[in-house]
Amino acid sequence: MKRNLRTPLGSVAVGVLALSLTACGGGSGSGSSGDGGGGDDQLTIGFVPGIASDPFFKAMQIGAEAKAKELGVELLWQGAPDEYSPQSQIPFVETLLTRQVDGLVLVPTDPDALQPSVTKAQSLKIPVVTVDTTVTDQSYLVSHITGDNVDGGRQAAKTLAEQIGGKGEVFLMSGSPTATTNQLREQGFTEELAKYPGITLVGKEYANSQPAAATSAVNTILLKYPDLKGIFAVDGTSGTGTVAALRNAGKSGQVKLIGYDAYENQVADLKSGVFSALIAQKPGDEAAQALEDLVSTIKGENVDIEKNVVLPNVVITQDNLAEMAKYQYPSS
Repeated sequence: MKRNLRTPLGSVAVGVLALSLTACGGGSGSGSSGDGGGGDDQLTIGFVPGIASDPFFKAMQIGAEAKAKELGVELLWQGAPDEYSPQSQIPFVETLLTRQVDGLVLVPTDPDALQPSVTKAQSLKIPVVTVDTTVTDQSYLVSHITGDNVDGGRQAAKTLAEQIGGKGEVFLMSGSPTATTNQLREQGFTEELAKYPGITLVGKEYANSQPAAATSAVNTILLKYPDLKGIFAVDGTSGTGTVAALRNAGKSGQVKLIGYDAYENQVADLKSGVFSALIAQKPGDEAAQALEDLVSTIKGENVDIEKNVVLPNVVITQDNLAEMAKYQYPSS
């Protein structure tokens, strides 16, 4: 899930701050949800995704808004529109902290760069839950909720090995070298792949939120290894760029491609045979659990909150698509 187009830092910061200040005024323009219309006793929860435009986070937003309505809290959903980076994310976080929301849900784009934001929240006594990714020091967090990324990487390796008959050259197209989710998926993939002596991992590159970077990297690897058997794209952006490269090379379906996430376009490409499998997460469930944990903490309810919650993934292939299509990420 790591993601999309970069813009000059100066224009990003100006645009982010302007949008944040406007949005924090409340009402429907803030992405708020709730039954009470913003009364004095209504809790306000800030939620900052990795990048607001990505389908993974759109699905997360749908889950968050539904849970906020159920709980009767106001939800302020604020995120960078087109860049997955600390520089674009931090102004949104700072605006919500300045507003002193009652609680904060955060998808850190970098575990170290967002640590000071969590420290600031602690000084303001604002409880924090991280979702998907997390920060380096999790001691202050109410909880961290994510998909099972290590297992997702293992499932990708196992599925790819089965599809290529346990032998051949494969390539790892990753997203970000700092995103904790990507690191864990890589770990699971390489650990599982080591169980297959007939398979050789010939390289790894990072797309850094740029589909074009993934396309370029895969184009290069296809030229260098014309008999390449498989690719694991660890997130949606990497998958989009890899699909383009395989199509350009006329190798769609010839090179087995395991993707991560289940965007509408990815499921369509699975149906057509470009992807050979998808590892799907449950972003709506992650967001809903985050809001439940925060509200319980803020209200001082006597419930046991798990510090680390790991939700299972789902492997979707053409063979089980009819059964697993329900895990496609909703877009509205």
